[in-house]
Amino acid sequence: MISLPPEDRSLSPHTGWTRAHWEAVADALLAAVEPYRSADGSVIVFPGGRESVSRCDGLEGYARTFLLAAFRVAGGGPVRLLEPYARGLESGPKVWQPIRDRSQPMVEAASIAISLWLTREHLWDRLDPAVRDGVTAYLADALRHEPVDNNWWLFTVMVGAFLGDQDVVERGLARIEPWYQGGGWYSDGANRSFDHYNGWAMHLYPALLTHLTHASPGRYGDRLRKFLRGYALTFDSGGGMLYQGRSVTYRFASAASLFAGALLDATPLKPGQTRRIASGVLRHFLEHDALSPEGLLTLGWYGPHEPSLQGYSGYASPYWASKAFLGLLLPADHPVWTATEEPGPEGVVALPEPGFVVQNTGGIARVLNHGSQHHPGDPLYDRYAYSTRTGPTTAADVPDNHLAILQDGAWTPRGTITPRGAGTLGDTAWASSAGSADSLSVARGPVEVRIHRVPPGSRARQTGWALPQATAAITGDPSVVLSAHLTSALKGLYGWATASAAEAPSGTAFGSPATVPVLEGVAEDGWVVSVATLTREPVTELPTATVAGHVTITWPDGVIQEFTASGPVDPGQEGPAGSGQEGA
Repeated sequence: MISLPPEDRSLSPHTGWTRAHWEAVADALLAAVEPYRSADGSVIVFPGGRESVSRCDGLEGYARTFLLAAFRVAGGGPVRLLEPYARGLESGPKVWQPIRDRSQPMVEAASIAISLWLTREHLWDRLDPAVRDGVTAYLADALRHEPVDNNWWLFTVMVGAFLGDQDVVERGLARIEPWYQGGGWYSDGANRSFDHYNGWAMHLYPALLTHLTHASPGRYGDRLRKFLRGYALTFDSGGGMLYQGRSVTYRFASAASLFAGALLDATPLKPGQTRRIASGVLRHFLEHDALSPEGLLTLGWYGPHEPSLQGYSGYASPYWASKAFLGLLLPADHPVWTATEEPGPEGVVALPEPGFVVQNTGGIARVLNHGSQHHPGDPLYDRYAYSTRTGPTTAADVPDNHLAILQDGAWTPRGTITPRGAGTLGDTAWASSAGSADSLSVARGPVEVRIHRVPPGSRARQTGWALPQATAAITGDPSVVLSAHLTSALKGLYGWATASAAEAPSGTAFGSPATVPVLEGVAEDGWVVSVATLTREPVTELPTATVAGHVTITWPDGVIQEFTASGPVDPGQEGPAGSGQEGA
C-alpha cells in the first residue's frame, strides 16, 4: 500500500527503517487524503465515516493533515505539499465552524497556527493580505473563548504565540502549572488522568513553543527529560505502545514526545534508542491494519474498533497521529537519524506521581495502575494493569485485571482510586491504592504479586490478563493458564479457593472473543494474594506468600519481602521513591 525504500539493517538493525521511511509514510498519508478534499481545499471529508459529537470533522481533516504537511515541509520536504492547504485558507474561515467556548474548532485552530508558523516563509508570509486577515480573525476567536479546563489551555497558548499575544501565552502556561505533579508527569486537569496526553499534549506543546520561539527549554526541558525516563519503558521491542487511557486511536502520536526530547536536547535516551522506539511504533501499526484499503487511518487500533473511541472521535480524529512526524524537524544529519539503532530501555520502575509501576521485559511492557482514573468505571482507566500486547475487555463483558467484592453474585466496580504510594526495594517496584479495597501491586522481573485487603468474610473475585483466541488450562492450586500468542497466568497464593476462565465475547482491541482468567474465594481474614504473569513463555518459578498480619513474599531466588496493603513493612529498606531500573 505504501511504497517504502529498502531497509537499512546496518544503520537500523532492529527496524530497518531510516528517515527516508518516515518521509515516504508522510507522503503516502498525505496523498491518500487528497481525493476527499473539497474543491476549495478547506475541508477533508472521508466517506462512510463516523462523525464526532462536534460535527466539525471536515475541519479536523484539514487541520490535522496540515500539521503533517507542515512537519514534512519544515523538515525539508517539497513545498508543493502546502498548495492545497494554501487554497483552503481563502474560504476556510467562512466555512469552518466558529470557535466558541469549549468547542472542538479551538483544538484544530492550534494545529493550523502551528502549521502556519512552521512554514511561515513558504506560506503565511506569501498570502494575500486579505486572506491573511481572514485567517487571523478566525484564529483570534480562540483567544477570546474559554477552553476545556485541561490540556486545551495549550491550544490557546499556541494560537496566542503565533498571533503575538503574550498575555494569552502566559495565562495558558500558568493554568497548567498547578497540574504538574512532579517526576515529569502532569494530570490532565484538576483530576488524576494520567495517560498519553502527557506526551502528545502536556509536553509536546511547550516543546514546540520553545522550538518556534528559539527560547531556552527551562523547566519544560527538565520535566520532559524526567518524563521520558519512565515513559520510554512503556514501549516494547516489537513497537507496541501501551493500550491505556483515552484517544488511543491516535496510535503512533505516542512517539511525539520522544522526538520532542531530542529536539530540545532534553532526553535521557541515546539517539539510536529514540529512533528505534519511534520507528518501531510507526512500523508496528502500519503492519497491523491501522490503514484502510484506501490508505486512510482508521478509527480504532488494529483496524476499526469502536470501544477504543470516545464521543469526540470522528473519522478524521486519528490524524492527530501526525504529531509523530515532529521528528522530521530534526535535520537529516541529526544523530537521531544517523546513529545506529539501539534497543530501548528495559526494567522495572515505580512512578509515584501517576501511581504507576512500569514493567518492561523487552517483548512486553506493562503498567500497574494505582493512581490514574478519568471517570470511575471506564475500562480504559480503571483496570489494575495494562500492557502493550493486551487490551481491556469492554464494559459489557467480564472485566480483566480487576478485583471485585461480590455482592449477591454481582461484580463491584473498583471505585474512586486513591493512590497511597509507590517506590522500590532493590529490583522490586511497588504501588498501592485504596478503592473498593486496599490494594498493592509488587513487580519483580516479569512477575506481579497482587495483594488486596478486603472486609473479612468477603467473597472476592480476581481476574488477570485477557487474551483473544486463547485456550485455558485450570488446576486446583488454584491457578489458570491461558495460551495463545502469549501466556497469561493467574495463580492464587492466599485466600483463593477456585480458578476458572470466563469468556468476553466482545473481546479486546487485539481480537475477539477473549478469555479472562478468574480466581474466586472467601477472604476469611480479609487477605487475598495472587500472582499474575503475561509472558511469551510460561513462567515456571513463582513466589510464595504467607500471611500473618501482613504478607511475606518469598521469591524463587530466596529474596524475602514483607508488605502491608499500603506498602513495605519496613520502608527504611526502600530506595528513593521512583528510583530503580529506569534503563536510560
